[in-house]
Amino acid sequence: MAAFAGALAPIFLLILFGQGLRRGGLVADPLWAGIDRMTYFLFFPCLIVNELARADLGRIAALPMGAAMAAGVLAAAVLILGLRRPIGLDGPAFSSVFQGVMRPNTYVGLAAASALYGAEGLTMTAVGIAVVVPLVNLLCVPAMVRYGRGAGSTGAGAGAMVGGIVRNPIIVAVALGAAMNAGGLGQVPVLGDIVAILARAALPMGLLSVGAGLDIGAARGAGLGVALSAAFKLLLVPGLTAAAGLALGLGGPMLTVAVLFNALPCSASSYALARQMGGDHGLMAGIITVQTLLSALTLPLVLALAG
Repeated sequence: MAAFAGALAPIFLLILFGQGLRRGGLVADPLWAGIDRMTYFLFFPCLIVNELARADLGRIAALPMGAAMAAGVLAAAVLILGLRRPIGLDGPAFSSVFQGVMRPNTYVGLAAASALYGAEGLTMTAVGIAVVVPLVNLLCVPAMVRYGRGAGSTGAGAGAMVGGIVRNPIIVAVALGAAMNAGGLGQVPVLGDIVAILARAALPMGLLSVGAGLDIGAARGAGLGVALSAAFKLLLVPGLTAAAGLALGLGGPMLTVAVLFNALPCSASSYALARQMGGDHGLMAGIITVQTLLSALTLPLVLALAG
């Protein structure tokens, strides 16, 4: 466990540094939105394309990895839906808890996989992005339509679901990088060098942005919904993923990365979707913040157990 904690410590220190930059006013609040958009639409896609285009994909058991990740997510979705009535949350609050159980923060995932396994870790994480990100969109958007305030706009929900997958720049980057790899293109001269330079900004900028987005005030009001989503997302989902991975014959770094991806804290993008589709966005802010802070403790633990 100490080895995992040591490897992941710089990641969470950078996240805390991002919170400190925001609180200290060194970077003005309006600028963080632009930094986050540039990271999401430019730096991280460049990182994924740069790594996938020249990766040895034949060394990765993509099918069992993807199946284990999908099994963990689907099992958790069934379990949390079964608890909807017993926990007694209203529809908007439950929709936010559901998102908190489902959505992974790919910024933290890519940084953690890189810290543990370098370029190979980034490539394996791309499998998680290709499988889990579309899957959680297919699960979360109907849940928001069903349980959010003003439920019933099914057309908007379906459009958001399909559009969210097709336009997601990280999904597009995975598809482009894999296509370049399959076509034997590797890195394109000059353009490839530009992409590689931009890729170097992805991890530090992404982690600082995660830190700046934390809402400590919302976390102070944490209640049942926050606790339940954290228990599911940070412990149960990775446990289910590990069990599925072992049953499918996964081991070594591939099992570790599969568990890592499904043990990530909730993505900050969940807050925007909660606001747009009638979720409890105050609760969502608390879920994101508490999960991100707790994951500094839970990630080394679940990775040590998976190992």
